[in-house]
Amino acid sequence: MRYLFCLLLISSCSSDQKIKEADLILTSNKVILMTGNEQAQPLSIAVKNKEIIWIGSHKNAKHIQGKHIDFGNQAVLPGFIDAHGHASYLAFATQVANIASPPVGTIKNIKELQTELRKFINDSNLKPGEWVMGLGYDDSLLEEQRHPTKDDLDEVSTEHPIYLIHVSAHLGAANSLGLSLANINSETQDPPGGRIRRYEHSLEPNGVFEETAAYPLQQLAMSAYKDPIGSVKQAMNIYARNGITTAQDGASSPETIVLMQAADAQGMINLDIISYPIGQNGLDQNLDSINFGNYEGRLKIGGIKLILDGSPQGKTAYLTEPYYKPPHSESDSYKGYPLIPQSEVSKWVKWYVDLNIPIMAHANGDAAADMLIEAVKDADITSDHRTIMIHAQTVREDQLDQMKELSIIPSYFSTHTFYWGDWHRDSVFGEDRAMRISPTKSTLKRKMPFTVHNDAPVVPPDMIRLLWSTTNRKTRSGKVLGEEQKISTYSALEAMTINAAYQHFEDDIKGTIEVGKQADFVVLSQDPLSIDIKNILEIEVVATFSRGQQVFNAKK
Repeated sequence: MRYLFCLLLISSCSSDQKIKEADLILTSNKVILMTGNEQAQPLSIAVKNKEIIWIGSHKNAKHIQGKHIDFGNQAVLPGFIDAHGHASYLAFATQVANIASPPVGTIKNIKELQTELRKFINDSNLKPGEWVMGLGYDDSLLEEQRHPTKDDLDEVSTEHPIYLIHVSAHLGAANSLGLSLANINSETQDPPGGRIRRYEHSLEPNGVFEETAAYPLQQLAMSAYKDPIGSVKQAMNIYARNGITTAQDGASSPETIVLMQAADAQGMINLDIISYPIGQNGLDQNLDSINFGNYEGRLKIGGIKLILDGSPQGKTAYLTEPYYKPPHSESDSYKGYPLIPQSEVSKWVKWYVDLNIPIMAHANGDAAADMLIEAVKDADITSDHRTIMIHAQTVREDQLDQMKELSIIPSYFSTHTFYWGDWHRDSVFGEDRAMRISPTKSTLKRKMPFTVHNDAPVVPPDMIRLLWSTTNRKTRSGKVLGEEQKISTYSALEAMTINAAYQHFEDDIKGTIEVGKQADFVVLSQDPLSIDIKNILEIEVVATFSRGQQVFNAKK
């Protein structure tokens, strides 16, 4: 009966004999088309000139000439689409010290962090004066439950400037030499949208920086980037082995766009990359010179990104109600803060809407979500704009109603339930608010499109863990964070394929396995629709195909 349904569903099945040859023919007993049928089907898929040209029975596929690959009972799905991440930042991350806590790294306390940095200096043969950078420290997981200060980092080295990026990428820490090179001292004032943390009862910086206050140090430190082109290739390999065929470079700068273009010109990019340059101060180049919405090689400028607030795990997200436990000597009424005022948000949203340029807006806190909702409402949009609210972790039920009316698409950072779920419940939000972070079920009930993401390299672009987190909502301690917000495996897969394609204005060419669409596939070791959700983490990526070319093979 299922086979008959397949024949009726796929128009190309009736023309099996017309296909004589193809570049590639994939066969599997477990093909998940993502076109609405929530069961895997036994099908063969023919590819020619980077596109799917035929879908039909195994029997008829045998008559097609070309390279045949039979995956047996391994599942074939549309390639995973990165709904939000930072490709150029992931590339950069391959060149710095990994100072993350398990399971991403090994660091459990500040002493281990210091040891890892000393090892990195030695292994990298860094000369005095060269920058030392580390990525991923997490004060919520360190035994000391605090950020490393300049005193901690001075113990590592006073000959090397040091800058560490917090796991959220919204905070950082530097040693004394790093502060000196950036001309930051007790007379330096906090910039708009950022804070320089200081020793208690003093104006002297303690080495920890929030949001825009961290930009000068980060820019200085990244000037020591030694092999940018090679790092891009490494990042592409990371995406491919996680089944991702379209990656995103959110918050791009002119420099990172040039880097990606150079890497593509040298054949280092074998996936599709969609870039969203930061747009809240305008763009550094003439808008007429930017080819929005069209691929040039493997790169496309998809739109612009606005950043409205910070991170919940770093306690800089902008909330309507105070943090459960305020950070760093803040008062009990502390709610975080916006990075730009409402007038700026409304101005830029209206500006880009009028230019028909898509917008992605980072809004973690519900107060930041209010800012985007108000701006979109004021813009009085009549076009198909598909404005994206990135992260949207604390959106309320009333906000979801408004977002549906305004066609704002939430993209949820649903792996937060695992990585910081316990921290959110016990320190950031308290139990009631924490239980409904990334409210996927509430969104699904409203029949709203939504996506889910990893925000790599904030966490690795592990799409299997993303699928598991979205369906299980388990924290590090094994507790479920919001049982009522769980969704089915199929709905979670939609958020990683067809919905993500829709978000990027690419649902006509990606997100499902259909004739005429781009030949992007991921092959999984098991059928995710037929196993218990608790076992999803057992699934492995077997192979990845982008535009008909195999870009990852687990056997090699």
